[in-house]
Amino acid sequence: MADADEREVAELDAEPRPTPTQPHSGQEMEANVVSKHPEATIPESDVSLADIERSQSHPVRWTVGCVLALAALVLPYWAGRTLAVRHTSQVVHAVERIDPRGIALVAWAVTLFAFVSLAMMIVDRRKIPWFTSFIVFLSAEQFVSGVSLLKFDFWHSTYVMYGDSARIANAANLGIIAAALALAAFAVVWVGLLVIIKKDSPLNVLTHVWTSLVLWFVFEVVALLIVMFGGMLTIV
Repeated sequence: MADADEREVAELDAEPRPTPTQPHSGQEMEANVVSKHPEATIPESDVSLADIERSQSHPVRWTVGCVLALAALVLPYWAGRTLAVRHTSQVVHAVERIDPRGIALVAWAVTLFAFVSLAMMIVDRRKIPWFTSFIVFLSAEQFVSGVSLLKFDFWHSTYVMYGDSARIANAANLGIIAAALALAAFAVVWVGLLVIIKKDSPLNVLTHVWTSLVLWFVFEVVALLIVMFGGMLTIV
């Protein structure tokens, strides 16, 4: 039944549109047979507006997507935190030789790619590949967050859990936080540009999709450089 409705909607969309006529005098208005006796150019149909909206809603797809996103938020974080609590020595042994800047870069990258995948899923027509990318990078970011015990006062819990090796977990947390704060700062600036810049202004190019993405990357790179070379990795 749904397939038949969709075919009928497609046939209706393929029908030629009637060309409106504008009378220029009272006599033409009186003789305007289009307004008095319109001829139907679209065949009669039993498809209602509700049927059209229902055929385009895809509730099952939305439900599956929400379940997958929720699972990507919860399960990897739980797995990473369990690994940090029950196998602390193995985690320390695996990452103790890695430079904290490298850990911060990895955490920043997976967080940024998750955000980018979500943004591209909104602006691009190819939803499924970008959603798949979003789920993968979100799972990776949540797993890193779980292992590094990410929260507002993470430096206390990481020191208790990892001791002198806490700098590795702190670097991962700073990478994730840097990516999130850069996105928040960009969002504030971008909304400000939408409010300030007029539509006929040459500066309106800053609000276009690809220009906005480039500006966003500038914010993200600046945030990463501040974390890696601003002395933050030695503070916490």
